Amino acid sequence: MSDVKPYLDSTAVAGDGPELHRRMERDGYLLIRRLLPTDVLEALRLDCLRIARDGGWVDRDAPLENALPDQSGFCVEPEPDYMEVYSRMYALQQFHAIQHRPELLGLLERMCGADVMPHARIIGRTIFPDRETFTTPAHQDFIPIQGTPDTYTAWFPLHDLSADLGGLEISAGSHTSGVYDFRPALGAGGMEIVDPLNGTWVGGTFEQGDVLFFHSMCAHRGAPNRGPSLRMSIDARYQRVSDPVGASSFLPHAQLVTWEQIYSGWESTDCQYYWRQWDLDFSEHDTSYHERRDQLAFEMAATGDERARSTLQRIVARDLDAAKRERASELLASMERVA
Repeated sequence: MSDVKPYLDSTAVAGDGPELHRRMERDGYLLIRRLLPTDVLEALRLDCLRIARDGGWVDRDAPLENALPDQSGFCVEPEPDYMEVYSRMYALQQFHAIQHRPELLGLLERMCGADVMPHARIIGRTIFPDRETFTTPAHQDFIPIQGTPDTYTAWFPLHDLSADLGGLEISAGSHTSGVYDFRPALGAGGMEIVDPLNGTWVGGTFEQGDVLFFHSMCAHRGAPNRGPSLRMSIDARYQRVSDPVGASSFLPHAQLVTWEQIYSGWESTDCQYYWRQWDLDFSEHDTSYHERRDQLAFEMAATGDERARSTLQRIVARDLDAAKRERASELLASMERVA
Protein backbone atom coordinates (compact mmCIF):
# COMPACT_ATOMS: atom_id res chain seq x y z
CA MET A 1 0.00 0.00 0.00
CA SER A 2 1.19 3.51 -0.81
CA ASP A 3 1.30 4.73 2.81
CA VAL A 4 3.67 1.97 3.96
CA LYS A 5 7.18 3.07 5.01
CA PRO A 6 10.20 0.70 5.15
CA TYR A 7 10.91 -1.36 8.25
CA LEU A 8 13.67 -0.27 10.60
CA ASP A 9 16.33 -2.99 10.24
CA SER A 10 17.65 -4.05 13.67
CA THR A 11 20.06 -6.73 12.45
CA ALA A 12 23.11 -4.69 13.44
CA VAL A 13 22.00 -4.61 17.11
CA ALA A 14 20.89 -8.25 17.35
CA GLY A 15 23.52 -8.92 20.02
CA ASP A 16 22.65 -5.86 22.12
CA GLY A 17 19.87 -6.84 24.53
CA PRO A 18 19.22 -3.37 26.02
CA GLU A 19 19.00 -1.78 22.56
CA LEU A 20 16.65 -4.51 21.34
CA HIS A 21 14.48 -3.86 24.39
CA ARG A 22 14.52 -0.10 23.78
CA ARG A 23 13.45 -0.50 20.15
CA MET A 24 10.72 -3.00 21.00
CA GLU A 25 9.38 -0.67 23.72
CA ARG A 26 9.36 2.27 21.29
CA ASP A 27 8.25 0.67 18.00
CA GLY A 28 6.57 -2.59 19.00
CA TYR A 29 8.62 -4.62 16.50
CA LEU A 30 12.11 -5.75 15.47
CA LEU A 31 13.23 -6.92 12.03
CA ILE A 32 16.28 -9.19 12.12
CA ARG A 33 17.72 -10.31 8.80
CA ARG A 34 19.25 -13.76 8.15
CA LEU A 35 18.56 -15.00 11.68
CA LEU A 36 17.36 -18.53 10.86
CA PRO A 37 19.27 -21.09 8.75
CA THR A 38 17.86 -21.31 5.23
CA ASP A 39 18.43 -25.06 4.91
CA VAL A 40 16.15 -25.73 7.89
CA LEU A 41 13.43 -23.47 6.51
CA GLU A 42 13.68 -24.93 3.03
CA ALA A 43 13.41 -28.51 4.29
CA LEU A 44 10.26 -27.60 6.24
CA ARG A 45 8.81 -25.71 3.27
CA LEU A 46 9.24 -28.68 0.93
CA ASP A 47 7.72 -31.08 3.44
CA CYS A 48 4.70 -28.77 3.78
CA LEU A 49 4.44 -28.40 0.02
CA ARG A 50 4.34 -32.18 -0.45
CA ILE A 51 1.37 -32.30 1.91
CA ALA A 52 -0.20 -29.32 0.12
CA ARG A 53 0.22 -31.05 -3.25
CA ASP A 54 -1.41 -34.22 -1.94
CA GLY A 55 -4.25 -32.05 -0.67
CA GLY A 56 -4.85 -30.42 -4.04
CA TRP A 57 -3.37 -27.00 -3.27
CA VAL A 58 -0.32 -27.27 -5.57
CA ASP A 59 -0.13 -27.70 -9.34
CA ARG A 60 0.99 -31.31 -9.85
CA ASP A 61 2.43 -30.54 -13.28
CA ALA A 62 4.86 -27.89 -12.03
CA PRO A 63 8.09 -28.37 -10.03
CA LEU A 64 7.21 -28.70 -6.34
CA GLU A 65 9.69 -26.02 -5.25
CA ASN A 66 7.88 -23.43 -7.40
CA ALA A 67 4.81 -23.71 -5.11
CA LEU A 68 2.46 -22.88 -7.98
CA PRO A 69 -1.12 -23.14 -6.76
CA ASP A 70 -3.95 -25.26 -8.07
CA GLN A 71 -6.68 -22.67 -7.71
CA SER A 72 -9.35 -25.37 -7.89
CA GLY A 73 -8.14 -26.37 -4.43
CA PHE A 74 -8.47 -22.87 -2.97
CA CYS A 75 -9.64 -22.81 0.63
CA VAL A 76 -9.04 -20.75 3.77
CA GLU A 77 -8.98 -21.29 7.52
CA PRO A 78 -11.23 -22.51 9.16
CA GLU A 79 -12.93 -24.30 6.25
CA PRO A 80 -12.79 -28.10 6.68
CA ASP A 81 -10.84 -28.60 3.44
CA TYR A 82 -8.15 -26.21 4.65
CA MET A 83 -7.97 -27.61 8.16
CA GLU A 84 -7.65 -31.21 6.94
CA VAL A 85 -4.53 -30.42 4.91
CA TYR A 86 -3.15 -28.04 7.52
CA SER A 87 -3.53 -30.65 10.27
CA ARG A 88 -1.09 -32.90 8.41
CA MET A 89 1.44 -30.07 8.18
CA TYR A 90 0.87 -29.37 11.84
CA ALA A 91 1.81 -32.92 12.81
CA LEU A 92 5.35 -32.58 11.39
CA GLN A 93 7.98 -32.75 14.12
CA GLN A 94 10.12 -30.10 12.42
CA PHE A 95 7.10 -27.76 12.28
CA HIS A 96 7.13 -27.59 16.09
CA ALA A 97 10.88 -27.90 16.57
CA ILE A 98 11.63 -24.72 14.65
CA GLN A 99 10.30 -22.43 17.38
CA HIS A 100 12.87 -23.90 19.77
CA ARG A 101 15.78 -22.76 17.60
CA PRO A 102 18.52 -21.15 19.72
CA GLU A 103 18.64 -18.18 17.33
CA LEU A 104 15.06 -17.24 18.29
CA LEU A 105 15.27 -18.02 21.99
CA GLY A 106 18.67 -16.35 22.37
CA LEU A 107 17.60 -13.07 20.82
CA LEU A 108 14.40 -12.88 22.86
CA GLU A 109 16.21 -13.71 26.10
CA ARG A 110 18.71 -10.94 25.40
CA MET A 111 15.86 -8.53 24.74
CA CYS A 112 13.81 -9.57 27.78
CA GLY A 113 16.74 -10.07 30.15
CA ALA A 114 15.04 -13.21 31.46
CA ASP A 115 14.28 -16.85 30.66
CA VAL A 116 11.86 -17.12 27.76
CA MET A 117 9.62 -19.96 26.60
CA PRO A 118 7.76 -20.57 23.35
CA HIS A 119 4.02 -21.16 23.39
CA ALA A 120 3.12 -24.64 22.21
CA ARG A 121 0.41 -23.21 19.95
CA ILE A 122 2.57 -22.45 16.93
CA ILE A 123 0.64 -21.39 13.79
CA GLY A 124 1.29 -21.88 10.09
CA ARG A 125 -0.25 -19.86 7.26
CA THR A 126 -0.59 -20.79 3.60
CA ILE A 127 -1.97 -17.92 1.50
CA PHE A 128 -3.18 -18.46 -2.06
CA PRO A 129 -2.42 -15.73 -4.62
CA ASP A 130 -5.08 -13.54 -6.21
CA ARG A 131 -7.52 -13.88 -3.30
CA GLU A 132 -7.23 -10.39 -1.87
CA THR A 133 -10.63 -10.54 -0.18
CA PHE A 134 -9.17 -13.00 2.32
CA THR A 135 -5.97 -11.05 3.06
CA THR A 136 -5.45 -10.98 6.84
CA PRO A 137 -6.87 -7.68 8.13
CA ALA A 138 -5.31 -5.42 10.75
CA HIS A 139 -5.61 -6.97 14.21
CA GLN A 140 -3.88 -7.47 17.56
CA ASP A 141 -2.66 -10.87 18.74
CA PHE A 142 -3.41 -10.17 22.40
CA ILE A 143 -7.13 -10.87 21.94
CA PRO A 144 -6.70 -14.60 21.16
CA ILE A 145 -3.44 -15.09 23.13
CA GLN A 146 -4.10 -13.16 26.38
CA GLY A 147 -2.00 -14.00 29.44
CA THR A 148 0.67 -11.31 29.63
CA PRO A 149 0.51 -8.50 27.07
CA ASP A 150 4.30 -8.87 26.86
CA THR A 151 4.03 -11.83 24.52
CA TYR A 152 6.09 -11.58 21.35
CA THR A 153 5.37 -13.15 17.98
CA ALA A 154 8.23 -14.29 15.77
CA TRP A 155 6.83 -14.19 12.24
CA PHE A 156 8.92 -15.58 9.41
CA PRO A 157 8.26 -16.74 5.86
CA LEU A 158 9.54 -20.15 4.78
CA HIS A 159 10.89 -18.63 1.56
CA ASP A 160 11.87 -15.34 -0.05
CA LEU A 161 9.06 -12.80 -0.25
CA SER A 162 9.27 -10.35 -3.12
CA ALA A 163 6.99 -7.31 -3.14
CA ASP A 164 4.35 -9.08 -5.23
CA LEU A 165 4.09 -12.00 -2.79
CA GLY A 166 3.35 -9.58 0.03
CA GLY A 167 4.18 -10.31 3.65
CA LEU A 168 3.38 -8.77 7.01
CA GLU A 169 3.02 -5.08 7.81
CA ILE A 170 3.25 -3.45 11.24
CA SER A 171 1.63 -0.33 12.70
CA ALA A 172 4.72 1.05 14.43
CA GLY A 173 4.06 2.23 17.98
CA SER A 174 0.48 0.95 18.07
CA HIS A 175 1.24 -1.38 21.01
CA THR A 176 1.00 1.51 23.49
CA SER A 177 -2.71 2.31 23.05
CA GLY A 178 -4.46 -0.72 24.53
CA VAL A 179 -7.01 -2.84 22.67
CA TYR A 180 -8.45 -1.10 19.61
CA ASP A 181 -12.09 -1.17 18.60
CA PHE A 182 -12.76 -3.96 16.10
CA ARG A 183 -15.41 -5.55 13.88
CA PRO A 184 -15.83 -8.87 12.05
CA ALA A 185 -13.88 -9.26 8.81
CA LEU A 186 -12.86 -11.85 6.26
CA GLY A 187 -9.48 -13.52 6.67
CA ALA A 188 -7.46 -15.08 9.49
CA GLY A 189 -8.85 -14.25 12.93
CA GLY A 190 -12.20 -13.08 11.58
CA MET A 191 -11.86 -9.50 12.87
CA GLU A 192 -10.24 -6.20 11.96
CA ILE A 193 -9.30 -3.01 13.77
CA VAL A 194 -11.67 -0.14 12.89
CA ASP A 195 -9.03 2.60 13.15
CA PRO A 196 -7.05 2.75 9.85
CA LEU A 197 -3.94 3.85 11.81
CA ASN A 198 -2.91 6.05 8.92
CA GLY A 199 0.71 7.11 8.75
CA THR A 200 1.99 4.35 11.06
CA TRP A 201 2.38 1.36 8.72
CA VAL A 202 5.77 -0.13 7.90
CA GLY A 203 6.64 -3.10 5.70
CA GLY A 204 8.98 -4.47 3.05
CA THR A 205 10.36 -7.56 1.39
CA PHE A 206 11.80 -10.60 3.17
CA GLU A 207 14.46 -13.15 2.41
CA GLN A 208 14.40 -16.71 3.67
CA GLY A 209 15.83 -16.58 7.20
CA ASP A 210 14.55 -13.08 8.08
CA VAL A 211 12.41 -12.83 11.23
CA LEU A 212 9.97 -10.14 12.31
CA PHE A 213 9.31 -9.93 16.06
CA PHE A 214 6.39 -7.90 17.42
CA HIS A 215 4.50 -7.23 20.66
CA SER A 216 1.07 -8.84 21.16
CA MET A 217 -0.59 -5.41 21.36
CA CYS A 218 1.01 -4.23 18.11
CA ALA A 219 -1.45 -3.94 15.22
CA HIS A 220 -0.38 -5.83 12.11
CA ARG A 221 -1.89 -7.02 8.84
CA GLY A 222 -1.13 -9.19 5.87
CA ALA A 223 -0.20 -7.69 2.52
CA PRO A 224 -2.02 -9.13 -0.51
CA ASN A 225 -0.38 -12.03 -2.32
CA ARG A 226 -0.28 -10.87 -5.94
CA GLY A 227 2.55 -13.21 -6.91
CA PRO A 228 2.48 -16.50 -8.80
CA SER A 229 2.88 -18.88 -5.84
CA LEU A 230 1.60 -19.88 -2.43
CA ARG A 231 2.90 -17.79 0.47
CA MET A 232 3.91 -19.85 3.49
CA SER A 233 4.84 -18.48 6.91
CA ILE A 234 4.92 -19.34 10.61
CA ASP A 235 3.83 -17.48 13.75
CA ALA A 236 5.66 -18.56 16.91
CA ARG A 237 4.87 -16.86 20.23
CA TYR A 238 7.18 -16.30 23.21
CA GLN A 239 7.07 -14.78 26.68
CA ARG A 240 8.99 -14.66 29.93
CA VAL A 241 8.57 -17.88 31.91
CA SER A 242 7.69 -15.85 35.01
CA ASP A 243 4.77 -13.93 33.40
CA PRO A 244 1.11 -15.06 33.41
CA VAL A 245 0.13 -17.20 30.43
CA GLY A 246 -3.17 -18.23 28.88
CA ALA A 247 -3.82 -21.97 29.17
CA SER A 248 -4.98 -22.11 25.54
CA SER A 249 -1.43 -21.24 24.45
CA PHE A 250 -0.50 -24.83 25.26
CA LEU A 251 -3.22 -26.39 23.14
CA PRO A 252 -2.70 -27.24 19.45
CA HIS A 253 -3.74 -24.48 17.05
CA ALA A 254 -7.52 -24.57 16.57
CA GLN A 255 -7.40 -27.80 18.59
CA LEU A 256 -7.05 -29.63 15.29
CA VAL A 257 -6.03 -32.86 16.99
CA THR A 258 -4.61 -33.82 20.37
CA TRP A 259 -0.93 -33.65 21.31
CA GLU A 260 -0.99 -37.44 21.56
CA GLN A 261 -2.09 -37.69 17.92
CA ILE A 262 0.49 -35.13 16.82
CA TYR A 263 3.34 -36.80 18.69
CA SER A 264 2.45 -40.30 17.48
CA GLY A 265 4.36 -39.84 14.22
CA TRP A 266 7.48 -38.21 15.69
CA GLU A 267 10.85 -39.91 15.59
CA SER A 268 11.91 -38.62 19.03
CA THR A 269 10.42 -37.10 22.17
CA ASP A 270 12.33 -33.82 21.72
CA CYS A 271 10.03 -30.82 22.36
CA GLN A 272 7.14 -32.97 23.56
CA TYR A 273 5.29 -31.50 26.58
CA TYR A 274 8.31 -29.27 27.19
CA TRP A 275 6.20 -26.73 29.13
CA ARG A 276 5.68 -29.18 31.99
CA GLN A 277 9.15 -28.36 33.29
CA TRP A 278 7.87 -25.02 34.61
CA ASP A 279 5.41 -24.10 37.35
CA LEU A 280 3.45 -21.71 35.17
CA ASP A 281 1.08 -18.95 36.27
CA PHE A 282 -2.02 -19.64 34.18
CA SER A 283 -4.48 -16.75 33.80
CA GLU A 284 -8.21 -16.79 33.16
CA HIS A 285 -9.25 -16.18 29.55
CA ASP A 286 -11.39 -13.08 28.91
CA THR A 287 -14.06 -14.25 26.45
CA SER A 288 -15.72 -10.84 26.07
CA TYR A 289 -13.71 -9.90 22.94
CA HIS A 290 -14.85 -12.90 20.93
CA GLU A 291 -18.38 -12.71 22.34
CA ARG A 292 -18.62 -9.16 21.03
CA ARG A 293 -17.14 -10.16 17.67
CA ASP A 294 -19.63 -13.02 17.36
CA GLN A 295 -22.63 -10.84 18.23
CA LEU A 296 -21.57 -8.25 15.67
CA ALA A 297 -21.18 -11.03 13.09
CA PHE A 298 -24.71 -12.27 13.73
CA GLU A 299 -26.06 -8.74 13.27
CA MET A 300 -24.03 -8.18 10.08
CA ALA A 301 -24.94 -11.57 8.59
CA ALA A 302 -28.62 -10.89 9.15
CA THR A 303 -28.27 -7.99 6.69
CA GLY A 304 -26.27 -10.10 4.22
CA ASP A 305 -22.91 -8.47 5.04
CA GLU A 306 -20.29 -10.83 3.59
CA ARG A 307 -17.66 -9.63 6.08
CA ALA A 308 -19.33 -11.79 8.73
CA ARG A 309 -18.52 -15.04 6.91
CA SER A 310 -15.12 -15.84 8.49
CA THR A 311 -16.44 -15.28 12.01
CA LEU A 312 -19.48 -17.47 11.37
CA GLN A 313 -17.22 -20.21 10.03
CA ARG A 314 -15.14 -20.03 13.20
CA ILE A 315 -18.24 -20.35 15.37
CA VAL A 316 -19.37 -23.43 13.44
CA ALA A 317 -15.92 -25.02 13.62
CA ARG A 318 -14.89 -24.19 17.19
CA ASP A 319 -17.57 -22.78 19.48
CA LEU A 320 -18.67 -24.98 22.38
CA ASP A 321 -22.20 -23.51 22.40
CA ALA A 322 -24.44 -25.71 20.23
CA ALA A 323 -27.08 -23.00 19.89
CA LYS A 324 -24.48 -20.52 18.58
CA ARG A 325 -23.16 -23.10 16.12
CA GLU A 326 -26.67 -23.76 14.84
CA ARG A 327 -27.43 -20.06 14.42
CA ALA A 328 -24.15 -19.46 12.61
CA SER A 329 -24.84 -22.40 10.28
CA GLU A 330 -28.28 -21.05 9.46
CA LEU A 331 -26.90 -17.59 8.69
CA LEU A 332 -24.15 -19.04 6.49
CA ALA A 333 -26.76 -21.05 4.60
CA SER A 334 -28.92 -17.97 4.08
CA MET A 335 -25.91 -16.03 2.80
CA GLU A 336 -25.18 -18.83 0.33
CA ARG A 337 -28.77 -18.75 -0.95
CA VAL A 338 -28.54 -14.99 -1.52
CA ALA A 339 -25.18 -15.37 -3.31
